[in-house]
Amino acid sequence: MPNYTAKQITELLQQEGADIQLRTIRYYTQIGMVPPLETVGNRRVYTEKHLAYFQAIVTLSRTGETLSSIQNKLQKLPIEEIKKIGRQMPFYQSINLSTRETTKINDDAFITLGSNVNPEVRKKIVNSISRIMKEDGKQ
Repeated sequence: MPNYTAKQITELLQQEGADIQLRTIRYYTQIGMVPPLETVGNRRVYTEKHLAYFQAIVTLSRTGETLSSIQNKLQKLPIEEIKKIGRQMPFYQSINLSTRETTKINDDAFITLGSNVNPEVRKKIVNSISRIMKEDGKQ
């Protein structure tokens, strides 16, 4: 499992489109937003698990969640759920929000399409997915 410094975590998140600074990484670590750092030799390091936490924190903060509610939520979730949240980070980048439109089918299904998709095609897609969900008993 790779180990990272705070600077490397910051750079990885920035490469993924997060607007986050090194001091923010250190602050989130200090206030316990992420699990305690691992010790390797005499150094404290971040791991993939920490990266997943930071990705989830960035994603949830973009949805308007407060740090307190994010911290409470993440403490209750298994790491696989935290990773799922983190993988959604690209969908919450401001450029993606302005060029994509998300439609809610039900509590379990959302469809995100580029804003250049023809409205008639969009309607057909939404109706088709809705029909499939109804047939599956999910709506």
